[in-house]
Amino acid sequence: MNETRRIALITGANRGIGFETARQLARLGFKVIVTSRDGLQGKAAADKLQSEALDVGYHPLDVTRPESIQRVAEFLDNAFGRLDVLVNNAGIFPEIGYADSRQQSILAADADVVRASLETNALGALEVTRALVPPMQRNGYGRIVNLSSGYAQLTNMGGRFVAYRMSKAAVNVLTRVFAAELAEDNILVNSVDPGWVRTRMGGPNATRSAAEAAEGIVWAATLEDGGPTGGFYKAGEAVPW
Repeated sequence: MNETRRIALITGANRGIGFETARQLARLGFKVIVTSRDGLQGKAAADKLQSEALDVGYHPLDVTRPESIQRVAEFLDNAFGRLDVLVNNAGIFPEIGYADSRQQSILAADADVVRASLETNALGALEVTRALVPPMQRNGYGRIVNLSSGYAQLTNMGGRFVAYRMSKAAVNVLTRVFAAELAEDNILVNSVDPGWVRTRMGGPNATRSAAEAAEGIVWAATLEDGGPTGGFYKAGEAVPW
């Protein structure tokens, strides 16, 4: 890191993995902007981290609304004139809450649920990244981390959860394409699988804590110049697509 303090923005960071990622990056000296759709929850998350003497701010962001994305881009430009790290963490897993497991089958998939998952998880990451890449290009530095999932791995693809699987596989496509197009700008773009994590989405029986999951994200967010780009990682180790 150079003498200018790095600025990081995390989508969907009011709880869980995003919140822990904000905490860990702030502990490393980053100025972190926590974002979320829910203003009360987002502000409460930022306040909690500020109470730990961490430099964390809040800005509302709904990744499915172009005007919301534009407002956060304008805020970053006016407040800092830069963005160094973007973590595309905001996401939904609508099928995990189905009471009847038969609803999780591709044979019963609701097209509206598939669309909603793609809109939030994939199109949201696409539009946020496109809006926030320009300051990275201007400053010749950027790290973009896209939250993916083992459910997106084509090599191990199984049944059920087609909406979530499709959306996270699309996130991996975004990683590869952005990485290729930004390779000459010192902007490293990688997908990270956080694993099965004890969050609202993952449930209480998951094998990893949010803090443990965040470590792999922070690793990708703090890569040195010349580090890997266009890859898929879990806990800092490459995993198959």
